Amino acid sequence: MRVAIVGRSGQLGSDLMSAFADYEPIGMDRRLLDIEFPSTIAMMLSRHRPDLVINTAAFHDTEACEVRPDRAFAVNTIAVDGLAAQCAASGAALLHVGTDYVFDGRATIPYDESAPPNPMSAYGISKYAGELAIRRHLAEAYVIRTSGLFGLHGSSSKGPNFVERILAQLEQGTTIRVVTDVTFSPSYTRHVAAAIRTIVDRNVYGTYHVTNAGYCTWHEFAVEILRQAGGDARVTPVTSDAFPSLARRPAFSALRGDTIERLGLPALPAWQDGLREYLRERDRSRGGISALR
Repeated sequence: MRVAIVGRSGQLGSDLMSAFADYEPIGMDRRLLDIEFPSTIAMMLSRHRPDLVINTAAFHDTEACEVRPDRAFAVNTIAVDGLAAQCAASGAALLHVGTDYVFDGRATIPYDESAPPNPMSAYGISKYAGELAIRRHLAEAYVIRTSGLFGLHGSSSKGPNFVERILAQLEQGTTIRVVTDVTFSPSYTRHVAAAIRTIVDRNVYGTYHVTNAGYCTWHEFAVEILRQAGGDARVTPVTSDAFPSLARRPAFSALRGDTIERLGLPALPAWQDGLREYLRERDRSRGGISALR
C-alpha cells in the first residue's frame, strides 16, 4: 500500500512516519504540499498515486482561531473539503486527524464515537465542519479524534508541549500554576500513531476516538509529570479564570474508544504509561540526560 502523510514533521506526523515505515511512506510537509492550494494536492496525487492519504495538517492555535476564524475555516474546513474531493476523484482513501474540541464539555463520562458533537469555539466548529466535508465526498475515510497530544518532536505551530513547559518551569524555579477545572485524555503521539496503524491494517472505515486510556485534569497531569520526573515542586491549583481566553474550551473532553473495543483492537496504554514512555524516550534521545539536571 502506498501511503502519503501530510504534516510529516509535526508531533503526530513524525511518529506516523515511523509507524508506517515498512510502507516507505511519502512524507509531505508544507513546503511540498499545502492543503490550501489544490494544485499541490493534485500534483501529489498524480505523481505518487497513494492508496491512503493521512492528513495531520490543521490550524489548531485555539486563540488565533478566535481572532482569525477565516483562517480556521480556510485550513480546517475548506482545504479539507478540497483534499477529500481530490482523494475521491483519484481513488485514494483518506485518514483525517480530528479533535476532542468537537464536544461542548458538558458530559460527566468520556465521550464515545456516538456522542453528538456540539463545538463551542471557532477551532472546534471548523474541525467538525471538516469532518462533515469529508463525508460529503468519501465513504472510504477514517476520522481519528484525539486529545492532549504530547510527542518528542513538538508542534511547529504551538511550541513546546505541556510536558516540556512544566519541566521548563521546574528547572527555572518559577511558580507552576495549572487549572483544576478542565479534564481531558493526555495522549502520547507514539501510542496514537501505533493505534492508527492498527486501525488502517484492519481496514474498517469510520470515526475513531484514539487516546491513551483514562483521563485527568491538567493539574493532575502536571503533578504526575513532576512525580515521574522526580521533581520536587508544588503545582498550585487554579481555575480557568486565572488564564483569560478568547476561546471557549470544553471543561470535560475525555474520549473513549468504543469503535476500537468493538473491533477487538488492542486498547491503548494508560496515560500514565504514555507519559512514562515519553520521559524515557526523551532521556534516551538526549543521550541519557535525565529530565532533571
